[in-house]
Amino acid sequence: MSFFSSLKIAGAGLGVERTRANLATANLANANATRSAEGGPYRRRDPVLRSVPVGGPFEGQLERAVRAVRLDRVATDPRPPREVFNPGHPDADERGIVNMPNVDMVEEMVNLMNARRSYEANLQALQASRDMALRALRIGRTS
Repeated sequence: MSFFSSLKIAGAGLGVERTRANLATANLANANATRSAEGGPYRRRDPVLRSVPVGGPFEGQLERAVRAVRLDRVATDPRPPREVFNPGHPDADERGIVNMPNVDMVEEMVNLMNARRSYEANLQALQASRDMALRALRIGRTS
């Protein structure tokens, strides 16, 4: 695996984890939004990820096995909205039921923590690749 492949993999991971964190925070921010542009309550969103080959100048067996992650699309959660009895709410129906977003605060906090930890791991991998490249340059300079 080349130096640039490791940078591509870690960079792709950083971008995907940033998107995961942004989606989790958007879901948390809209946890009580009963109106959305699509009509009805906010629907939580999830990233759909896929692995893609990194490729490189030496397309050998190892290079084909090395893969990076990429955001395929952002999917809307198919779960139905929560029904909450609140007859005083302006969006309540004739029975006093309000359709609330299908956002679970605990699930979103766990998603946010996982995205943060994965982001940090990708950042450490990027820093390790940089450090190895700098050491290799130093070796070439001293000989």
